[in-house]
Amino acid sequence: MEKGKGLARRWAMEFAESPSSSSYDVPDPLGFDRSSQDLDDANGGRQKKDAEAAWKAQKAWEVAQAPFKNLMMMGFMMWMAGSTVHLFSIGITFSALWQPISALRSVGKIFEPYKDSRVDTLAPRLLFIALNLAGLALGVWKLNTLGLLPTHASDWVSSLAPAQEVEFSSGGITIH
Repeated sequence: MEKGKGLARRWAMEFAESPSSSSYDVPDPLGFDRSSQDLDDANGGRQKKDAEAAWKAQKAWEVAQAPFKNLMMMGFMMWMAGSTVHLFSIGITFSALWQPISALRSVGKIFEPYKDSRVDTLAPRLLFIALNLAGLALGVWKLNTLGLLPTHASDWVSSLAPAQEVEFSSGGITIH
């Protein structure tokens, strides 16, 4: 209603009043429990920090297990590429080698958001490193199946010094 005419609204407040006046004289809306505001702040803060630490630990484990999905996908793609050397198989093999190397170089950055005094990230980091090393081993295995790793003695022939001549023969009589 307009000022000065009739009754005021039940939950209307006059903001021009001082804060110490009748701000608590206004009845609470249905379902509002004022006693919930009077909780111990230390207990509520501790519960919030514990919940945040549990969330960070859960997310750290999720990040640590993420390379497993990539490992399975890369294994399937390598199987589909076959064992012949062509553009697709070389691209997949390069990707299988590059992704774990780049992930291993940035382990600190990856787990930085989950760093907390209450959260132990050593085990998730170790799992993350182990899974990425397995992905790197898968890439090296694929290089071997493609025949791109020097695993036989014949692969190193070009780097060997020429053999020494043990005997020399010449012969004959020259006729003029």
